[in-house]
Amino acid sequence: MKNMFKILSLVFTLLFIWAAYVQYNDPDALLWYAIYGVAAAASLFFYLGKLNVTAAVILSFIYLVSTFVMWPDQYEGVTIGNGDIENIERGRESLGLLIVALVMLLYAVRLRLVNKSKV
Repeated sequence: MKNMFKILSLVFTLLFIWAAYVQYNDPDALLWYAIYGVAAAASLFFYLGKLNVTAAVILSFIYLVSTFVMWPDQYEGVTIGNGDIENIERGRESLGLLIVALVMLLYAVRLRLVNKSKV
């Protein structure tokens, strides 16, 4: 089970780096570099055994709150051509933040269970 989580965290590290990279043409690319860069760093720290439960919970909370802040007024999906581009872009950004929040929550739960079993 430990190896599965190590592989999973390495995969998410690479996915978050890729998510940051593809933001190069976004008007607010620096913001998204930071958002996905922090997620990639947290995933790498989890892989290395350096992420603690508190940091994972705080990150999960921040990303979850950001999901709701970024959520469009009217969700119109994520496919271009099916609605207002602004709503679609905000919907995509919100879903990206939600994915990161869930991954950080997964890390927090895993770390908590591992720490609890050592007591």
